[in-house]
Amino acid sequence: MEIDLLLEPELEFFGGGRHVDIRTGLRWNKPFDFGSATAPKNIKLAIIGTTRSVEGVSLWLERCRLGIAAKASNQYNLFPDFPGFDQEESLPSFWVTDSSLQRIISQNDIDEIGKELDLNTRIVRAVDLFFAELQYLAQKSAPGIVICAIPECLLSLLEITDEEERNLAEAESSEEESKFDFRDLLKAKAMQARQPTQLILPDTYGAKKNQQKAGKGKDKEQIQDEATRAWNFYTALYYKSIGTPWRLVRNSHDLTTCYMGIGFYKSLGKSNLHTSAVQIFNERGDGYILKGGTAKLTKNDKRPYLEEDDAFRLINNSLTAYSSEHKTLPARIVIHKTSKFVPEELSGFKAAIRQHNISTSDLLSLNRSYTRLFRYGKYPPLRGTFLSLDEKNHILYTRGSVDFFSTYPGIYPPRTLQLYCESTEQTPRFLANEILALTKMNWNNTQFDRFDPITVRAARRVGDILKYLGDNDHYEAYYRYYM
Repeated sequence: MEIDLLLEPELEFFGGGRHVDIRTGLRWNKPFDFGSATAPKNIKLAIIGTTRSVEGVSLWLERCRLGIAAKASNQYNLFPDFPGFDQEESLPSFWVTDSSLQRIISQNDIDEIGKELDLNTRIVRAVDLFFAELQYLAQKSAPGIVICAIPECLLSLLEITDEEERNLAEAESSEEESKFDFRDLLKAKAMQARQPTQLILPDTYGAKKNQQKAGKGKDKEQIQDEATRAWNFYTALYYKSIGTPWRLVRNSHDLTTCYMGIGFYKSLGKSNLHTSAVQIFNERGDGYILKGGTAKLTKNDKRPYLEEDDAFRLINNSLTAYSSEHKTLPARIVIHKTSKFVPEELSGFKAAIRQHNISTSDLLSLNRSYTRLFRYGKYPPLRGTFLSLDEKNHILYTRGSVDFFSTYPGIYPPRTLQLYCESTEQTPRFLANEILALTKMNWNNTQFDRFDPITVRAARRVGDILKYLGDNDHYEAYYRYYM
């Protein structure tokens, strides 16, 4: 066994500015595409909700525009202030909104939803309420982004009761339909209107005064401080406005690389049917979604995999899409899969890579590991700690103590990520460092110590939403519609 410590990867911002921290990099340098022809310009923001939630979000956006003070803490790097936007010395913004871009959901309609005894029926009816207003906006105003301001009175109706929890547990054990997810179902429906959305909960815009949230059977969790919420909301809106807040550092001698994440999900109401989802990224974080073929399960440990022809077709279609999008093929392809490769699957992947004359490829399976290391003192091992068990098996701390934060920014001991190098040309250390950088490409969170690389996280999130779509339903190819 060998243990190493990887340096924290830098990100690139406007003007070639670099920094390990997202928020510091944005503050000092502005977003990567600032001032370019592709940067967001005059993006219309629409808001759907009750009169109270629409007003609450509007007022909170104005608070964010003017800037929000940092949380009282000795750890400023972990809890920085939000500098505001749309002002000379703050972050850039080109969003516009007014009353003509606001659609109100009536309290009577919400009360009618509350009369439904079945949880899934309440969720479907709530989604339909928002979707009806979203369709109207898409046809009449063509907004760039629709903000769905979820009111507290509706949120409480979407929570599961004890009786419903028991019924759903019985349904899941008999392979029947399980609980719907409001967010994922709404995202799936919004694609039929070809409309990017941003959901915002009462905790975020400050309508809910209780500063703790808890789920059934879960410990209470403190919500993020207001400045952090503003940072995350800003970057999500910027990316969904087709902006590029930051990108991976790419040196002139680096090969042009296509990163792909392949995951599996259960089709709604058909728990025995697994279908693959793929997410393609380059160093700018541009994501492209493709649906794959039906997956099989291995006999012994029930791992999902693709048969050789389906594996070939998936990679072939992905590289064709990449070429169409970027007008060229990559010199290198990296595949991150959420289960181990089987021989026929591996054969199909490699055949497609050869057909496109890709010179270099690295195929890895990534999973959560139960292996942990212990460090002297009160803090867990540092993020970037890298343990090699043998040539193929490796353990990486993508979460852990962070020097830049001067602490471990977590509550419980961090889990580790297992890397299994199935077929690789780069060294394990190089691949681990690349994965560490890809954990920083999640546009929904500006605290950079995420657990999963964006390849894996996106493939899972895409699957969560695609399961609500039928075979003939429209689905969007770009990741901004899924996050």
